[in-house]
Amino acid sequence: NLEKEGFQIMTATDGASAVELANSFTPDVILLDIMMPDQDGVETCRQMRLKANLSDTHIIFLTARSEEYSEVAAFEAGADDYIAKPIKPRALLSRIKAIFKKSTKKSDNLIINTGELIIDKSSYLVTKDGEEISLPKKEFELLFYLALNPNKVFNREELLNKVWGTDVYVVSRTVDVHVRKVREKIGESHISTIKGVGYKFNPS
Repeated sequence: NLEKEGFQIMTATDGASAVELANSFTPDVILLDIMMPDQDGVETCRQMRLKANLSDTHIIFLTARSEEYSEVAAFEAGADDYIAKPIKPRALLSRIKAIFKKSTKKSDNLIINTGELIIDKSSYLVTKDGEEISLPKKEFELLFYLALNPNKVFNREELLNKVWGTDVYVVSRTVDVHVRKVREKIGESHISTIKGVGYKFNPS
């Protein structure tokens, strides 16, 4: 079904070979199952997210496992979406196409306006209700990345990789400290803590 829509497809039969293939192929989207030979999809996803060239790849779990703990584990490992089977092929295609549309829109978006907050990456400036707020570079980049993906939950490892990069060693506690500082300046309500998972940005 994906090939009929013009997608180039590569397949792997187990987690280890999937990581190796994805690292060389650098796909735009990866579809993962939970149950796979040798290592499961959650561990496979976690290993993929450690690869710098896969940091922007969208990882979607497509699985018969519908338990909440499996879904939470998938998102903790770095998944972008979690789809429980069964799903009709056309519906899956629609979900994948929506990802590409969102990605294109995000790449051109340097200003995020939530109504109360205006986050301008071109000037590294945050404005709240007309009042300018000064944020150090990493605090701004953390806020901007969260706001660029509203309502999506990120674990600390993902935020470290996206904001600080994989070539810089910082501990996960760094994310907590920066989130606390950002909250002190823009208000508590904009960034929520999802217990046991990570953080998300609330657009309203």
